[in-house]
Amino acid sequence: MTERRETVEPFPRRRLGTVDYMRMAGRRSVVHGLVEIDVTEARRRLDALETESGERLSFTAFLTHCLARAIDEHPGVNAYRDWRGRLVTFDDVDVNVLIETSVDGDSLGVPHVIRAANRRSVRSVHDEIRRVQRDPDAGAQSPWASLAMRLPGVVRRQVWRLPRLFPRRWKRLAGTVAVTSVGMFGTRGGWAITPTNYTLQLSVGGIATKPGVVDDDAEPRKVLHVTVSFDHDVVDGAPAARFVQRFADLVEECHGLDEADDA
Repeated sequence: MTERRETVEPFPRRRLGTVDYMRMAGRRSVVHGLVEIDVTEARRRLDALETESGERLSFTAFLTHCLARAIDEHPGVNAYRDWRGRLVTFDDVDVNVLIETSVDGDSLGVPHVIRAANRRSVRSVHDEIRRVQRDPDAGAQSPWASLAMRLPGVVRRQVWRLPRLFPRRWKRLAGTVAVTSVGMFGTRGGWAITPTNYTLQLSVGGIATKPGVVDDDAEPRKVLHVTVSFDHDVVDGAPAARFVQRFADLVEECHGLDEADDA
């Protein structure tokens, strides 16, 4: 009988931040909505833009643009409670986006905050995402961050209490809303349900082909699976539902792609 062996390696220090984040985020009163959005027309428009210009417009940039515009119309989801129990609502929608890039030869998802995305075009957000992807140092961990990973867990995890205590500092550090796991299921559908330290987080799954009805005729449609997560201590169900509906409408209407076509 062949002896089985295993590999034992040190736990990567850069993963400690994720462990700390998930542990603290799990303490929030988060509710999740599972949403299917028809992106057939959006995908067609993006393909057409690529054919015309030779460049693929970032799908992440398009979703970030629609998300920020929907929040701009429903600012209640862009709010946090501070240590005094007051509600702090921000005008700027700073979106923390997970961007795939290369750091030290490894492919990593690097968090990057796109500031004031509600006042930006799809093309502007796209260009910023591409700059981060091209810059080899874009996601490099600072010496201070590396040092922080050597502190005891109980100390490290205090930074993730910022949203509940000092929302303005959290905004400067990590933005006001988050978009994560874009395309994580590739060509398959599926939702991602994770804890979050944000009042609002968008977890984007895959795109599946499903039958749909258009002008009373059945035809295949491209359907995006999205999980919208809210902190129920801050956002009630009805405002959350109105926000989700507006976000879905903007995506299905291809909001902002006309401007990108003219660029």
